[in-house]
Amino acid sequence: MTTTLTTTTGRTTGSPESRRIRNAENIPAVIYGHGMTPILFTVGRRDLRIALSGPAGANTILELHVDDKKYPAIVKELQRDPVKRTVSHVDFMQIDLSEEITMSVPVHLTGTAKAVLAEGGLVDAAVDRIEVRASADNIPNEILIDVTSMTMNDVIRMGDIKLPKGVTAVLDEDLVIVTVLTTKAEAEKTVAAPAADAAGAPAAGAPAAGDDKPAAS
Repeated sequence: MTTTLTTTTGRTTGSPESRRIRNAENIPAVIYGHGMTPILFTVGRRDLRIALSGPAGANTILELHVDDKKYPAIVKELQRDPVKRTVSHVDFMQIDLSEEITMSVPVHLTGTAKAVLAEGGLVDAAVDRIEVRASADNIPNEILIDVTSMTMNDVIRMGDIKLPKGVTAVLDEDLVIVTVLTTKAEAEKTVAAPAADAAGAPAAGAPAAGDDKPAAS
């Protein structure tokens, strides 16, 4: 299902024009791809926020209304103000819904690794997004990874993750996706145990308890 986003054409380039557009709560944007001549336009800041507010987020498939034409598209890049972190420019890429594209999909961990928690460990996602390839209308909103059965010595690699039908990962199968971290308290306990054993051991060459020899007369 696509989401409609209306645009306004006719903008010019240049910093003064871009500032004017942003001050009016609009965002400079461009669409390109599939051999088309890039088209400059603006989108309403609020309209863009609403369009990308669904479960797919920035991966939402959009139907851009540009003048009297409609373009199926995805967000290729969101440029942000380095200080305010607000979106300052949007690159849209026209797509063919039947062709495969590569997208970055967020990773979410599900379940509770009780065996890890019992030993003071912490399950951690080594990456927060996975690049996958699929047809545009088959890109998943997220990759869910169940960590319930993990233990302290486990890792989950890319090859261990079952992706939806028609979706393939653009990553090495050996890449670690989820790992287990040792908390500070657990690490200190691990270090303290050998130290305690060493403290209780007799010094090299010292007689064992009960084997004291009488002092020479």
